[in-house]
Amino acid sequence: MATHTTSPKVFITGASSGLGEALARHYAAQGAILGLVGRRGDKLADLAASLPHPHAVHSYALDVRDALALRAAAGDFMARHGVPDIVIANAGISHGVNTEDAADLPHFASVMDTNWMAMIATFSPFVAPMRERKRGTLVGIGSVAGVRGLPGHGAYSASKAAAMTYLESLRVELRADKIAVVTIAPGYIRTPMTDGNPFPMPFLMDSDAFARKAAAAIARGRRFVVLPWQMGIVACAMRRLPRWLYDMLFARAPRKPRLSERKANGAASASVDTRPDDPPDGRA
Repeated sequence: MATHTTSPKVFITGASSGLGEALARHYAAQGAILGLVGRRGDKLADLAASLPHPHAVHSYALDVRDALALRAAAGDFMARHGVPDIVIANAGISHGVNTEDAADLPHFASVMDTNWMAMIATFSPFVAPMRERKRGTLVGIGSVAGVRGLPGHGAYSASKAAAMTYLESLRVELRADKIAVVTIAPGYIRTPMTDGNPFPMPFLMDSDAFARKAAAAIARGRRFVVLPWQMGIVACAMRRLPRWLYDMLFARAPRKPRLSERKANGAASASVDTRPDDPPDGRA
């Protein structure tokens, strides 16, 4: 049976590292009851044990591409604590890709499935209960990379463009039901994923600072926010560039290494529950 409490209830995917972990730590410090989803159960257990109130944390080790497992986790959390106040679809992956290489086709699919389809699957179990309650906030993590198609990063750019367009559609759909839909588009955030980027990352922000500012935007019900704010200016400039000028400026921009290249260089492969947070691949 669901317990009744005044503590905020927050459900976060991709919580075992990166932005998800930073958001979990921020909300835990506020006394929130947390539902944390991540692929790596050991990392989730370590995180839960390190938080101020580990008894208020429920961990769900699963792959966010498994919609049935996500729905089961959502159902378990709501059975224990009722409908969450905030649901954050944060899980994401990023790979450099090459369309002409057939070996990269599965990477296109996995990026889209994780960054877009899993966001929909994350929200799906909570929409009807939030509609009934006439309250709740759904938060999707987009990216500045979704503003324009970045060379060598077609999978990630496409997935984030799809995610942000989806979030806009959902925001309008749920407006009459008093459910807020917040889109957060990160720029460069210091996480394990960006640690391996072999190019400059302007306006690099620490993950704890991101979590504070993201939580403030969520609390205010902001429709769309870019963090750090400087990347919002970059995003506006990128969007306004005419196609001929964009093509000329970005044609020779540095590209994110492909997964095969990263493995060959001994870099850690991307994981489903680690935020990429590397929007313009150093090309802004």
